[in-house]
Amino acid sequence: MRHKKTGRKFGRERDQRKAFLKSLAVNLILKGRIKTTQARAKEMRTLVDRLITKTKKGGVPAARFAEKFLPKAAVKKLIQEVAPKYIDRAGGYTRTTKLSRRKSDSAEIVIIEFV
Repeated sequence: MRHKKTGRKFGRERDQRKAFLKSLAVNLILKGRIKTTQARAKEMRTLVDRLITKTKKGGVPAARFAEKFLPKAAVKKLIQEVAPKYIDRAGGYTRTTKLSRRKSDSAEIVIIEFV
């Protein structure tokens, strides 16, 4: 039973899943908005919200925390451009907008973007 088990597996092993979510988060930070499935967006949202919450204060510890998850280019953009916009906001940094269903497997397609 999956009682109190959080997170989706996406049919991948742990390392593949971490790399997959990391690449989605990097693309969202660098581009500002991406188109993906609803399940992927919901899972990635937790990682991105945690990163913004930690880095919006700035400083070396925040940068080191973000570097555990993201490459240097994404960390730089996160600390200098994205996080300072949300200093007064207490959470909920992303928005998902439903678009349609994918023909092949009927998965819900959404756009996830920063508020």
